[in-house]
Parts: sequence; C-alpha cells; structure tokens
Amino acid sequence: MKILLKIKTYLVIIFLSILVTLYIFESYLIFNLNKPQINISKIKKIYEKNNNKKFDERSKYQIYKDLSSKDKNIVVSVSPFAVNDPENKIHFLAGVSNSQTIDCNENGYFSIYKSDRFGFNNPDDQWDKKKLSFLLLGDSFTHGSCVNRPKDIASILRRLSKDSVLNLGYKANGPLSMLATLKEYFPANTKNIIWLYYEGNDLEDLNKELSLNILKNYYFDTQFSQDLKHNQSYIDVQNKKIITNSIYLEDNIRDQAKRNYNFKNKILKFLRLDETKNFFYSVFSKKREKKLPFMEFKNTLKMAKDFSESKGSKFYFVYLPQFERYNKKFDNSRYQSIKSILSQLNVNLIDLHEGVFSKEKEPLDLFPFKMWGHYNEIGYEKITKYIFSTIKRYEN
Repeated sequence: MKILLKIKTYLVIIFLSILVTLYIFESYLIFNLNKPQINISKIKKIYEKNNNKKFDERSKYQIYKDLSSKDKNIVVSVSPFAVNDPENKIHFLAGVSNSQTIDCNENGYFSIYKSDRFGFNNPDDQWDKKKLSFLLLGDSFTHGSCVNRPKDIASILRRLSKDSVLNLGYKANGPLSMLATLKEYFPANTKNIIWLYYEGNDLEDLNKELSLNILKNYYFDTQFSQDLKHNQSYIDVQNKKIITNSIYLEDNIRDQAKRNYNFKNKILKFLRLDETKNFFYSVFSKKREKKLPFMEFKNTLKMAKDFSESKGSKFYFVYLPQFERYNKKFDNSRYQSIKSILSQLNVNLIDLHEGVFSKEKEPLDLFPFKMWGHYNEIGYEKITKYIFSTIKRYEN
C-alpha cells in the first residue's frame, strides 16, 4: 500500500509540475513575444482624430441590414471558394454583377464598391476599352479589400498610368483560381498581365483548389472553360442565395478583435493554453512544409505565363509580403523557393518585400493600425508606385 501511495504521489507531483511548466510557458508566450496589442479605444481615438469622423463599429451583418433596408441591390463580397454554387454546376470566381458590394472594415470604415458586369471591383467601362494596359490577378489584396476606390491597387495604377486597368482579383482566390480567371475573362489587346502572389496563404489555397474537381480541370485540361462570361445571370442568382445564408458568418474584424481581447476571453485563452497550442502547431507545421504544392504552383504559373505570352501580353509576378514577416522571427525558406521557381521560369519579378517594406523604418506602418490585415491606404499607394516604376524599368 505504501508503494502504491508513493506512486500516486509521484504521479500527482509529475502532473502538477508539467501543468505549472505549461502555464509558465504560456505566460512567457503572452508577455514576451513581439505581438501587436490591440487597444480598440486607442484605435478609435486615432481614427476619429485623424479623420474627423466616427469609427464604424458595426458588424458586416449590421451594415448589410442598415443599407439593404434602403437599397435592395446591396450585397456583400463572399469568398468563391469558401461558399460556392450549392448545385455544384459552376465554380464562381467573382461576385454579384452591377451591385453595391460591402467588403470589409480594417481601417475604421467599411469598403464598399459598385461591381462591374462580371462581379469584379472595377468601373464597368474598363471592359469597353479597345486596348488594356494592365490586367491584375490575385486575391483580396488585389481585390482591394478594406479600402475604397481610388485607394486600391487598380485605381492607383489607373491614376499613375493614365490608362486602362482591369482588376480581376477576388478575395480568397488562389493560384488555380487566378489561372481560371485569366482564361475565362481575358480581354483581347492586353499589354501587361500582373500576377499578385500573397505569401501568407497562396500555396495553401492551391492545395484546397486542387481538391475541387471543377477547378482541377483548369490544371489538367488547357482547353477547359466554364464559359463564365455567359453565365453571369445564373452566378448572380446563386450568389445572392449564398449571401443571405452566409452573412451571419462574416464578422467585422474589429468586433472579432473585441471578442478576442476582452478580459474574460483572455482568461479563458490562458486556461486553455491557446498560445502554447499555437506555438506547437506552428513548429509541426514547418515540418509539413514539404507538402506544400511547389511543383503544382510552378506548373500553374507556367500555364499562366504561356497563356499570356501566346496572347502577346507581358507577364509580371508581384510578391506580396505578409504581416508576420515584420512582426516576429520569420522563416524565409518559402520565399526562397518561390524565387527559385521564378528564376527557372524566367518570370519578371517585382519583389515588394525588398523594394518597399524592407526599406521602411517601420514596415508595420503600412498595415491598418500596425495590426494584422491587408495593407492600409498608405501601403497600397507605396506598393503600387513601386509596381508601376518597376514595370517601366523592365520596359526600358
């Protein structure tokens, strides 16, 4: 009995020791890592002082309710991949056409734009141009998320070039969706095609895209098409059904921040050892890096480049850096792998990390309130000027 009691005592001591160690480690992660501290009150004061208007604290659902009561044609942007055609007939690549579209709020206001005839974020007359100077492909950064026209990349590029620019970017579209978009919507007489790659999730998105049969057809069949240009009425009907069902799931990032950083939630996160779990997840994620689809990405990019050049267009690759690169110690191996692929394919690279962010005294100034998210208005302005000037240098 004494031996049994000793064993139980030792087990309890070991368990408590491990538990205490884990909570000490959790405390270290919370207080010692270089993380942005979100202070909603401070952010509101900064915004309201700089802009002389109130910070919009509504959720996306709230603003949708407010605006749709006055305009029944109001819609919200929904990720085509995350929520798509319930009948599985078509994979959408953009949103509802010719509609006021609510996007997101990271800068104190909701970005809202009038979509074009195919649901992209453009003045509709860009489709009527006989010659197109720039065509943009990408995800939410290209889409123009969380800033209004004329503060998005495409609008700034129109201003700088004094020429036509077509923005075919849409939120959450990965490399295969970008290739599909290029093939479905390419207008004749396009001079430059700009592929904007976001290092934060484009490779992960490609893995997801390759699991979807409709999208996978673009990878294996160079002649495949859904004829999306002639299916916009169906896309609009199905997209509107999806929006009414998914609007509840779309949270304003500021509301999310408040929920994540109130005192009660902080305690719960601490007790659940959330930071410790995240730490070990990130460690094991690095070991899974080999599973990222580098070869499939290379093939997808090659198809896009070959298609562009077959149409007489010049092809440029823009590397968009993520917030985490400037917020903590960052693994640069993926960055080097992508650059190696570009070199093998002889693709013109426009590196925004080297050309813009690394030259900033404080790179986080180009993000909303130095927090995680898309670039802010200043960030979009600086990167677009660099993109434009670099393309001019390539042309010379």
